[in-house]
Amino acid sequence: MKRKLIVLLLTAAMVASMAACGGNEDGGKKETSKSSEETSNKLTFSWWGNQVRNERTSQILDMYSEKNPGVTFDGQFSEWSDYWNKLATASAGHTLPDIVQMDLQYYDQYVKNDLLLDLTPYIEDGTLNLEDADESILEAAKIDGKTYAVCNGVNAPALLYNKTELEKAGIEVKDGMTMDEFVELSKEIQEKTGLRTNIGYHHETLPEYWLRAKDLAFFGQGKLGVNSAQDLQTIFDLEEQAVKEGWHVDPSVFTEITIGSAEQDPMIYGSSAGSMSWCMFAYSNQLAAVQEAAPEGVEIGITTWPTDDLEKSNYLKPSQFFAVTSDCKNPEEAVKVLDYITNSVECNEVLLGERGVPISKSVADVITPKLDETNQKIITYVNDVVTPTCSTISPVAPKGASEVFDLLKNLEEQVLYGQITAKEAAVRLFEEGNVFIASGQE
Repeated sequence: MKRKLIVLLLTAAMVASMAACGGNEDGGKKETSKSSEETSNKLTFSWWGNQVRNERTSQILDMYSEKNPGVTFDGQFSEWSDYWNKLATASAGHTLPDIVQMDLQYYDQYVKNDLLLDLTPYIEDGTLNLEDADESILEAAKIDGKTYAVCNGVNAPALLYNKTELEKAGIEVKDGMTMDEFVELSKEIQEKTGLRTNIGYHHETLPEYWLRAKDLAFFGQGKLGVNSAQDLQTIFDLEEQAVKEGWHVDPSVFTEITIGSAEQDPMIYGSSAGSMSWCMFAYSNQLAAVQEAAPEGVEIGITTWPTDDLEKSNYLKPSQFFAVTSDCKNPEEAVKVLDYITNSVECNEVLLGERGVPISKSVADVITPKLDETNQKIITYVNDVVTPTCSTISPVAPKGASEVFDLLKNLEEQVLYGQITAKEAAVRLFEEGNVFIASGQE
């Protein structure tokens, strides 16, 4: 019961995107204040997200400036993939934004590269008040006993699907599908509706999800966590089969859209059934953004990713963090902004849990009753479907992981286009991936 209460308070209104969210395609900037006289108090605040997130975040930054004269913001937002490319470039030149939105997938790498500020002294002196947060949630942001970011909530892997179209065809999607059941369901949907699957452009942690079912990890100590290339072949085999049998969206569709955008995902955007997907591999906090982007009258359903061992594969995950970078020239003020987002009721009445209900229990109590139907569906999914049947999340990805994920995406695309076989892709991922991880530890 205690665990369910924590999840309720922390996940009640997660809306976003994820391993993809919709936002300004060119990463446009909005300056929340025109003041240029006190440049020492001008903070750059960077995030990925959809338009709702962009507007609400800009509004609360304006509110902070009004309450703290002399403090202004340069708000910068991007699509998911563009966001990380820009941060990588900025980190190389030591020109990172002052405050960044951070994902667990990249967190360890940024800490190990000394790119994030240790927040521990500010927590200890009360500048950043985390006393109202559950300790188990705070532990997710600790590396070697130090805190480098503040968690915004938790979510879980989720297969989002076009419930309206499937119900019209008399097709029901159940929780806890096995791999074989997912394949058969995908074939049935393609035959009855023309809609296809989108597994080739999935969330990049999907292969690890399947490895967990075999008591394996995607990453190990200084190498990949698997014993052979064959352990990695599942994703490539499935993609190869889907293309050959005709139940996968044509990969050319993805050359015309922004991958990771909720509004442009093939489940939402498409001119014909053949170019549209019935599902989307995502995280639970993306449901609200996808539902909002869906055509009028279309209900988006939510279920678990397919696996042959749900309890081993499934997990709860911190949705995202806020962190202050080591390039920040005014770290104390930046930390005060994190405290404002964490503890201000007024601020969170604007955000309305868009990134996840605040970790402050007292603030969460104010936000929870104001949730809409879609966010209540997220609560039910996380509490009733995932929480009773899941395991501890895998350790954070090590340095070199981003190169491995880029390699994975490149190999998958080659498999989808028939340029290499699934077996060849698995061998390359195993051999080259091990080199990337080993190099990251040097």
